[in-house]
Amino acid sequence: MNAINRSEQAEANTEVDSDLAAVSEVEAGIRDFVRNDIAYLRRPAVAPDTVPLDANAEATVNNVNSLIQRVAGTSLAEIEKLISELESLRDLLHAEGQRVQREISGYAQLSQAAMKSTRMIADNVTQWKRAADGLRNG
Repeated sequence: MNAINRSEQAEANTEVDSDLAAVSEVEAGIRDFVRNDIAYLRRPAVAPDTVPLDANAEATVNNVNSLIQRVAGTSLAEIEKLISELESLRDLLHAEGQRVQREISGYAQLSQAAMKSTRMIADNVTQWKRAADGLRNG
């Protein structure tokens, strides 16, 4: 039982170590990027066409860019997917709102027609009742 717990702890420690290594790699890349950026700012101002980047600086910039893209790429893709889902949901809700308004309008017209029909029937029944009462009395 202790052997199982020790192997689980070893696996957990390995995962933590790999996470720490990844974090250290990111931090090292950012430090290198900042150092190169600061060094660029400290250099005398020269036209950009005349000062090419050395291979090491360019590689560092590319590494940092790829690292940032890997870290942010998934999040950006998820955000874009969520935005598109929300836009389609907004369109669906808008269409459903219009449909409900049309249904309500149809029911209101049907209700008004039913009220008019009921009034006409009630008026006709009243007239027939008067006519029937007049024939009985007459």
